[in-house]
Amino acid sequence: MALDELIEKCKQEDIKAQGELYTLYSSKLFAVCLKYSRNATEAQDNLQDAFLTIFKSMSQYKHKGSFEGWMKRITVNTVLQKYRKERFFEIVNENQIEDPEIEIEENSFSLDFLLKLIQELPDRYRLVFNLYVLDDYSHQEVAEMLGITVGTSKSNLARARMILKSKIEESKPAQAKSN
Repeated sequence: MALDELIEKCKQEDIKAQGELYTLYSSKLFAVCLKYSRNATEAQDNLQDAFLTIFKSMSQYKHKGSFEGWMKRITVNTVLQKYRKERFFEIVNENQIEDPEIEIEENSFSLDFLLKLIQELPDRYRLVFNLYVLDDYSHQEVAEMLGITVGTSKSNLARARMILKSKIEESKPAQAKSN
């Protein structure tokens, strides 16, 4: 079935079409959820919530732009909405903390290892890090999405980088012994 036809059937709440859409995109959207979640179990819950929102919002998709991009945006917003409710962001002075530079030798760490380190970050740092570094949003956009100030976004990013740098440096001796 062509994507446009599948979308139209999902708009009509066709359960078979919704199942097919889920099968087509669940792995890609799970990867998005995994970036923003604390662990795989939470990512799976977030994926289910995102698909419920996607199916509920199908009538709003107007075939302009990428359908996959539209679904990814809903997925990110669904996950962020959960965190917004928790209100765990620190209000900080607008002065930016100096960003530490993290030097990583190419191929010295697996992608799974780096993802695990990112998932271990406190929520406020993980969300800002993912939005700014991995998804290329500006601090202004991150601030708007999370309901925080630009200064808080910058501060949380700097702290996330410091934590990651520390964890990477701690793992270097272990990494050297295993090689």
